[in-house]
Amino acid sequence: MFGAIFGSLLITAGGQTGAQNLADFARAHEDFRNNFVNELRQHRIAGSSFVFIHDSQVIAKDLYGLADVEQNRPVDEDTTYHWASITKSFTGIAIMQLRDRGLLKLDDPVIKYLPELKAAHNPYSDMGDITIRHLLSHSAGFRNPTWTWRDDDKDWQPFEPQRWDQLVAMMPYTEVLFTPGSKYSYSNPGFIYLGRIIELLTHDDYEVYIDKNILKPLEMYRSYFDTTPYHLLKFRSHSYYVRDGKRTPGRFDADTGITVSNGGLNAPMPDMVKYLNFLMGDPKRQQTYDMVLKRSSLEEMWQPQLTATGDYTQGRMNDDTAVGLAFFIDNIEGQRYVGHNGDQNGFKSFLSLCPGTRTASLLVFNTETEPTTNDPRNLLSTESKIARSVIKLFQSFRPR
Repeated sequence: MFGAIFGSLLITAGGQTGAQNLADFARAHEDFRNNFVNELRQHRIAGSSFVFIHDSQVIAKDLYGLADVEQNRPVDEDTTYHWASITKSFTGIAIMQLRDRGLLKLDDPVIKYLPELKAAHNPYSDMGDITIRHLLSHSAGFRNPTWTWRDDDKDWQPFEPQRWDQLVAMMPYTEVLFTPGSKYSYSNPGFIYLGRIIELLTHDDYEVYIDKNILKPLEMYRSYFDTTPYHLLKFRSHSYYVRDGKRTPGRFDADTGITVSNGGLNAPMPDMVKYLNFLMGDPKRQQTYDMVLKRSSLEEMWQPQLTATGDYTQGRMNDDTAVGLAFFIDNIEGQRYVGHNGDQNGFKSFLSLCPGTRTASLLVFNTETEPTTNDPRNLLSTESKIARSVIKLFQSFRPR
């Protein structure tokens, strides 16, 4: 089943340049949509949604397949997806809010707030050398996976650790893998530590703080964390895995527990469009946006900190892809691209924006066709190939 909606085009660039962009985009989107449908059908992906935005307006939208195969429920505008590690960008924004309010400094040692980390093994330096900035830029030296002992074949095991004290108990078995700040290495635990800092400083649960300080101000009223509220269950997408041509369901409505700040966000596409528009900025709404995070602080998050060498988990990664503060930055043909990906429990999601052309996109799948590994072959997965092909839509808006 496939439904595609190609909305009205709104090009704000003036005169001949705008007309040429319009024509180029229309051709690029037709090619993208044809490839999108063919790839999803061929690889048995149950459902997917895609939107492309220019100047705060959705100018292309493609909805494909089923949100729930067993119920034969189609994907529509209300379908709620799990956005996984895109949650990290919300965590980063929350940390910058607290910085701007004078509650912390980015170069504060993490053990100032989380003394439990002193128990970790650090053969390179003192644990006091690890800063909040290191956590935000994946350069603290912590491992990638949160909980390396889970066996996904045993459904009686919790999806993720549920309590902070479970992580604290593993601190003596946690090793710092390189000198903090010396290089990049993607780390999920680092963002769990950031979520814990948010809770300690604000006296709110992470989910409550994000809801009050980001979701509600941006009018993302149907976004939430972890277990779906009963009144929204009818919109919740199931998730699936395809292995050897066979599609099987993932855990429904998985609970990320204490790791929520690392990947617990669920939201429908219209809410995520509001988030993208906040990231893009808009003079008409800037007063509201600045109450969430002032523009200069957001731009600070998009300044390269380190080259993300050897990481193939973020979809479209170039040799010089950089990590900022909770975002990744690419430079392609003179244009800066900012984004983040997500991958958890069968969902894969991709958020990208090009500030210079005021364009952005969201792409999400409810089916994983291949396990995501830090290997160049990850770039050849169906989901990654589709995500990387979106660049042609962005390039149709490049200055002439």
